[in-house]
Amino acid sequence: MREVAKGVFCVEGTDVNWVLVREGTDLTLIDSGWLGDIAALEGSIRAIGHRPEDIRAVLLTHAHVDHMGGLNHLHERYGTPVYMDPAEVPQAREGHLEQATARDLIPRVWRPSVLAWTGRIARVGALTRLRIPHALPFPADGALDLPGRPVPVACHGHTSGHSAYHLPDAGAVAAGDALVTGHPTAPRTTGPQLLAACFSHAPQAARAALDALGALPADILVPGHGPPWHGPLAAAADHARTRAWRGSV
Repeated sequence: MREVAKGVFCVEGTDVNWVLVREGTDLTLIDSGWLGDIAALEGSIRAIGHRPEDIRAVLLTHAHVDHMGGLNHLHERYGTPVYMDPAEVPQAREGHLEQATARDLIPRVWRPSVLAWTGRIARVGALTRLRIPHALPFPADGALDLPGRPVPVACHGHTSGHSAYHLPDAGAVAAGDALVTGHPTAPRTTGPQLLAACFSHAPQAARAALDALGALPADILVPGHGPPWHGPLAAAADHARTRAWRGSV
């Protein structure tokens, strides 16, 4: 776990990150890891001196199983609401997820890092179909009345309703999969980058979404995959454009 800004924590689960935002005695959680990461998720909350009951809401960047694994647990046990872009709600509720299939991964599975990754994610729920029947659209436009005053930023492309979350007071952006800094399926490059095209519902739109991220006044990138990155978001977006590897668009 890393405190990337005052009260903003990036936590690494099984090759995926979630974000805790603290304000006083309350928390906002952004994403929730895999189904098999639930114990680690609760452990991360307690590690910063809080209880799961302190989470005011979960904000989902997008409905992929590696980001939504803890949502049903938190709702059923603690009554925690989960909000997302209105375009993402039907996918989350119905379980028809815009995500890569086994067919997409077969051409890459010969690489040892990819093969090891598929084994890890299979153990934490990659083959489980998830539905979030209690998924809700954002309750308001603009900054949300939650710890950190997160501002949803539409970054549609990776999925139809993918959102990043700008944390203005912290100067940070939780970017989900719109902008990452590494992934076991990617070549060994570092720094901000796009995921491979097979992971995105609309790859060209995913690339265009870099414009929205680059316009944000922030200098801390908290990605859905890979370590946090420090520097202007405009530079991060430019880095991703210039370092796009074959197959990323």
